Amino acid sequence: MAKIQFPFTLGVGSGEPYPDGVILWTRLAPEPVHPTKPGGMPNRSVSVRWEVAEDAAFRTVLQAGTATAQPDWAHSVHVRVTGLRAGTEYFYRFTAEGHTSPVGRTKTAPDPLSEQPVRIGVISCQRYEHGYFTALKHLAAERPDVILHLGDYIYEYGKPANPAPGRYIRPLESTTECKTLGAYRDRYARYKTDKDLQAAHAAAPWLTLPDDHEVKDNYAGLLPGDGSSPSAFLKRRNAAFKAYYEHLPLRVKPVGNNSQFYRWRPYGKVADLMIVDARQYRDGRDMLGPTQEQWLTSRLRSSTARWKVIAQALFFAPRKFPLEPASSDAWDGFPQSRARVLAAVPGDLVVLSGDVHNAWAAELGNGVEFVTSSVTSHPPGTDGSAMLALNPHLKFFDGRRGYLLVTASMTEFTVDYRAVPYVDRTGAPVVTAGGFRVQDNKLQRTDL
Repeated sequence: MAKIQFPFTLGVGSGEPYPDGVILWTRLAPEPVHPTKPGGMPNRSVSVRWEVAEDAAFRTVLQAGTATAQPDWAHSVHVRVTGLRAGTEYFYRFTAEGHTSPVGRTKTAPDPLSEQPVRIGVISCQRYEHGYFTALKHLAAERPDVILHLGDYIYEYGKPANPAPGRYIRPLESTTECKTLGAYRDRYARYKTDKDLQAAHAAAPWLTLPDDHEVKDNYAGLLPGDGSSPSAFLKRRNAAFKAYYEHLPLRVKPVGNNSQFYRWRPYGKVADLMIVDARQYRDGRDMLGPTQEQWLTSRLRSSTARWKVIAQALFFAPRKFPLEPASSDAWDGFPQSRARVLAAVPGDLVVLSGDVHNAWAAELGNGVEFVTSSVTSHPPGTDGSAMLALNPHLKFFDGRRGYLLVTASMTEFTVDYRAVPYVDRTGAPVVTAGGFRVQDNKLQRTDL
């Protein structure tokens, strides 16, 4: 039986931090994009050893074991590690058939009674062909406690016949749109060969949430918007969600038609992170679906954390546009759903959002919203000054690509908008485009 070539071409990652453990991830793929064999792997199971250590040199290995990488799951590996100390940094690696992976850093969630501050990176919308993931390189260097990815990890599009200038910087693995499991797997593999994306995964644990492009642009529930039947679209969506699981450090494996992404992740007494799926359960004018909405509003009402944090993909605050109607694909298209969510919490609410490829900050009355820009996805032509003048509750706009760096404590919630000036080539520096502190459900600038 021939040994495989170096299989850790897609890097390593960790995620879903609990106070006592995390999920460790990798995928064996000696040839990331292969015409017939996923990852260029043979059709057999492979034993993968994992290790967790106190130090990056692995002088003190605390736990080790083996996992089986199976062909049916594209030889992905998801290891559930428990028995770790709360709020503690660890290092991990994998070995398979004589090959050793890069080393990753992770960190467990704090103890439920902890009042220690938490640092969170927030990202969204990383379209490979639109440019280089330099923002992720800078985020990795920030070494946050956890990274939130709020959707559009990949884009399903093929290459347009005549791409607009600046819209096809890096070639994809295929010129056609992703519709099958094999196509989605290859798209993730293309993205995950990026070294800056690998660095961000190796720097901190991730909590991820898909939006629409992990499946299909602007899909809603079981309505694909292209005339195909709900049953045909469900088959496509299941394939997309399986590929999503195979490439990310998730706790829950898809089963049948069920892929639940909404979940609660507490960070001590400082913050309750409520990760919300604003895409999969839509029905008519209901954004979240009754089961998820009841879960979210119950969590908001019962939370005793200093900050109640909703992490989700879409623009939450109301927006009026100078020359066009409000977006029906954002929460403006579901005002009653938004009103019920806001009514469930008296104050100290923070909404973290993405999707729109620009950076915004808004006041909600009983809380605030911070919208991260895209990592690379091309921003729309937006008249920021006109929008701010027309919407007094919107307090900030920036059109550059980047990410959010959040620091939450028992006394403060602060956000720095980190931005890069270009993505069409490597080497972009990072600057702070704006900074805010939340005070009595209002936004105060910290960088002026």
